[in-house]
Amino acid sequence: MTAPTAHGTEPPSPWVTRWSHLMPVPSRVLDVACGHGRHMRQLAALGHLVTGVDRSADAVAAVSEFGEAVLADIEKGPWPFMSGEQPRTFDAVVVTNYLWRPLWPTLLDSLAPGGVLLYETFAAGNETVGKPSRPDFLLQTSELLVRCAGLRIVAFEDGFLPKPARFVQRIVAVKPSASPRLPAVPTAYPL
Repeated sequence: MTAPTAHGTEPPSPWVTRWSHLMPVPSRVLDVACGHGRHMRQLAALGHLVTGVDRSADAVAAVSEFGEAVLADIEKGPWPFMSGEQPRTFDAVVVTNYLWRPLWPTLLDSLAPGGVLLYETFAAGNETVGKPSRPDFLLQTSELLVRCAGLRIVAFEDGFLPKPARFVQRIVAVKPSASPRLPAVPTAYPL
């Protein structure tokens, strides 16, 4: 029997790779529950300024060469990226294979105007094919769409992937920017 792969040492998520072009270079990117840095490594190589947070000291030590590495238990402790009373903002937030529902408001507040959220994790149905199987760790049908209400949805998928067998839900969403207002559209056009 082969030993399990350490979280974050596997290849980058194809979902993150596919949509990373939405981040202008250099973007300030936060990788939540970064593990051993599969996305930090990839995004740093593209020229982004990456920050990773994980509760594993081994993982944080492994990613420090790619950017800012923060050791924190974001489920039991305070959010480590505070600037006064507001969360520090990032141009992109990446979350894969991780779900802690109480963190949602903080994640969304951590997106800068125009910032990109790339999120992918296990969904209901996964209990029929493996772990995780507890409802606490599985997104419900269309849950990411509900969580991202108010953001511009660029892409969304909810379904089964065969290799390895798993049910996932994933979204790419952009926080509205504070861009200047466009001129008013005339109500009638001359013929």
